[in-house]
Amino acid sequence: MQKQEFLDRILPLKDKVYRLAKRILISQDEAEDAVQEVFLKLWNAKDRLDNYTNPEAFTMTMTKNYCLDRLKSKQASNLKIVHHNFKSNDSGAEAQLESKEGIGMVFDIMKKLPEQQRIILQLRDIEEYDFKEIAKILEMNETAIRVNLSRARKAVREQLIKKYNYGITKNGAINR
Repeated sequence: MQKQEFLDRILPLKDKVYRLAKRILISQDEAEDAVQEVFLKLWNAKDRLDNYTNPEAFTMTMTKNYCLDRLKSKQASNLKIVHHNFKSNDSGAEAQLESKEGIGMVFDIMKKLPEQQRIILQLRDIEEYDFKEIAKILEMNETAIRVNLSRARKAVREQLIKKYNYGITKNGAINR
């Protein structure tokens, strides 16, 4: 793979790689470091990237593996995990504020999910990968992906209802 082809095919994945790394590592700084490391490894392996039928899936798999290795390393115990809440400079409408708060609630709940469910939820509902791609990235079968996704969504829904009375009407019925 030549430089221009690398720039055209691999570099546009930077934002997806960052979002996955941030979801796994939590820290913005650690996620940025992960993106740099993954892209450096990809650049060093650019001559072999043509051997992969789906370089995007390979890139996401590499990112997941790098982040999980990072968490397992000795340095992981020294990581300072900082969660920066999104702050907008825009005085914005009430609807935007509610939307951001709702997203924040979901992300807070997602942090507490088991690692595998959190990654699957990120890849499916945020990155919008299909089940076949997720199965390839995580090296799991599609049925296991679907089961974990269902469990993750159920856990998020239950926590929203329990913690925030989200979706509950004034008469106590659940609004779906």
